[in-house]
Amino acid sequence: MNPFRRTLSLVAVAAGLACAALAAPPAPLKTENVVVIVTDGLRWQEVFRGAETALVSEKPGGVEDVAATKAAYWRETSRQRRETLLPFLWSVVAKDGQIYGNVDAGSSAQVVNGYKFSYPGYNEIITGAGDPRIDKNEYGPNPNVSVFEWLNGLPEFQGRVAVIAGWDAFPRIFNRERSHLPMRTGWDTPFPDKATPPQALLNTLYRTTTHEFSDMPWDAFLQQTLLDYVEANRPRVLFVGYGETDEWAHNGRYDLVLESAHHVDAFIRELWTAMQAIPQYRDKTTLLITTDHGRGDGPENWKHHDWNVEGAENMWIAALGPDTPALGERKAAARVTQSQIAATVAALLGKDWRSFNPKAGAPLVEALKP
Repeated sequence: MNPFRRTLSLVAVAAGLACAALAAPPAPLKTENVVVIVTDGLRWQEVFRGAETALVSEKPGGVEDVAATKAAYWRETSRQRRETLLPFLWSVVAKDGQIYGNVDAGSSAQVVNGYKFSYPGYNEIITGAGDPRIDKNEYGPNPNVSVFEWLNGLPEFQGRVAVIAGWDAFPRIFNRERSHLPMRTGWDTPFPDKATPPQALLNTLYRTTTHEFSDMPWDAFLQQTLLDYVEANRPRVLFVGYGETDEWAHNGRYDLVLESAHHVDAFIRELWTAMQAIPQYRDKTTLLITTDHGRGDGPENWKHHDWNVEGAENMWIAALGPDTPALGERKAAARVTQSQIAATVAALLGKDWRSFNPKAGAPLVEALKP
């Protein structure tokens, strides 16, 4: 064959292979179940730096036993401190998945709703867009359809989407009357019908325990409700909301912020372990772990978050699952936003949330295999 023609033939073959590769459908994702976990108001500072020196104190940290708190959570380096505070997040999630939001390392994860408090943050998480109408935590039923409600309306997910979360505002946030999502929220009796003996005990604890927080139960109670629900109902899409990390910060108790964050980390490990023991979930489940807003900095503003609190827009997002490359802590990465979580939930399940809600943020592309 003429060398020139042979070269043209090789070029044509290469071009054909390239076109075929581009035309081939992407490999199917392994994720069949998604769990979004929010620990309310947990700052990026604790997630990435661990316990803060100045706040492990009687003032301004409100710590009752400084020596005990230092023994539990203080270590020489920020890496040691964060791994001591959140061992599952750093030994498993950040190692086998990804985490965004370390401002010190040039990673930016932010809320975009402008309000920087809970109801607007949760709306942004579950819908993918801020809504200026939602300007207070007392706002009524959410006029926006969430990705959870949308998925529940699809035949393959109908009846397999649920909300297990502490704050008693969640029925409004998810618009329970319209969405018909099954929920376990607030101090409502978690098992009102035909309770087993363990469920009956939990019902009694919900009913008889003195309320430190009038609008939410202890995270430990919520955890038992959550584990029971997963075992009995096997949801495919699940929203989990822990609340003590926010409440103790508002109360000015830094020692209990650390303790509750440490407990939430253990609760997430327990949930992950329980799900991996169930064939439906094993190697087919992705966790998206985050917070609804950040907080301020310094001796007073660590307690607070609002539209006028500088730094409360900074938050963090972590992902772990079979379709999330193990890229670890993202440093000097492009800015990601809270508004991208909803589309990521859908994309992990092979769905396009933005076809329904074009205003929503795009999926977190790095959290999905190319």
